[in-house]
Amino acid sequence: MASTWTRALVGIVAFFVVLVIGINVSGTLDATADPATGLIASRNTIIVILGIAVLVGLVAYALTEYAQTRRLDSITSQFDTRTIVLIPIAIAINIILGQTVSAALKIPVYLDSIGTILVGVLAGPIAGALTGGLANLIWTYVLPAPFHSDYAAPFFIVAVEIGLFAGIFGRLGFFRSRPETSTNRLAIGAAVVVAIVVVIGLYGFIPFYSNGQFTFFAPPAAGTPAPDAVFVILGWLVALLLVGAVVGLLALLFVRRDLGAAYVFVAGLVCGIVSAIISAPISAIVFGGVTGSGSDLLVAAFQKAGDDLSTSVLKQGLLQDPIDKTLTYFVVFAILGALSRRYVARFPQGEQAVGLAEA
Repeated sequence: MASTWTRALVGIVAFFVVLVIGINVSGTLDATADPATGLIASRNTIIVILGIAVLVGLVAYALTEYAQTRRLDSITSQFDTRTIVLIPIAIAINIILGQTVSAALKIPVYLDSIGTILVGVLAGPIAGALTGGLANLIWTYVLPAPFHSDYAAPFFIVAVEIGLFAGIFGRLGFFRSRPETSTNRLAIGAAVVVAIVVVIGLYGFIPFYSNGQFTFFAPPAAGTPAPDAVFVILGWLVALLLVGAVVGLLALLFVRRDLGAAYVFVAGLVCGIVSAIISAPISAIVFGGVTGSGSDLLVAAFQKAGDDLSTSVLKQGLLQDPIDKTLTYFVVFAILGALSRRYVARFPQGEQAVGLAEA
């Protein structure tokens, strides 16, 4: 375990060293905004720098492991045949759900990382990171309309982080079912989950829906076309998915007495906070906080209240990302619970991630 953390530390240090060098070598970034998208002219430069930094960090990790063991098992073991088949499916899930939420629902969640988290939990951190990063890059640079998004690629580093965290939490057993938990422990876990849900409701939904700032299936802004019919249909399915996730959470906690739901919510909250911190400067620098999704309304609301752009974007992220990741983590937890134990165990860290844990 100590050697694993050493490799990870070397990779992280290498990433930040290359990132700093890349920013300094690239010089002054051209911040001229595209009138159609709001994206700055140097956005591709930023993406390339981040991409190179990620690759160098991975190479540093691999070289450290090879120096320690003369093997690369921690990387190669994550990419068996089942994982390789699952990755493109997971990428498609990310893009379809993410584009649906952005185009039609206009709610303060993304739901564009379900596939990333699923791969991370079942296969491992590196497989999850690869899935997340590829999904965002394909979303912007490969797919045509209506599934194309100009705003996905700049956030690919956030998607990489989400995949890494999912793999780590999976390896630590946060997605394991813990049915028939003792009353005392269940009460503590339920209190934590209820507290998180109440905070999310009070600060993430009620203030914005009660005064009309947000509405489900919000109409398009003046002068912009309505979303394609496919996204409206998918939007209703996603709305049902969210309602089902909340009902499932209550059922797991109070019917099956499964404390695993509380672990998943805490993991999602942590991932959401980290994601917000990483994404805030990207959002502010690359496109001025405007991404064409429901998050734009949050940024505008905070700016209207007197916050500057950077503060508004960070507040939006700290509010929106924890909501999104707690919901997304629980959806993945529900998916894993619906899959057969034998099937899950065939993935590289399937049994380790979702096997029954002592309650």
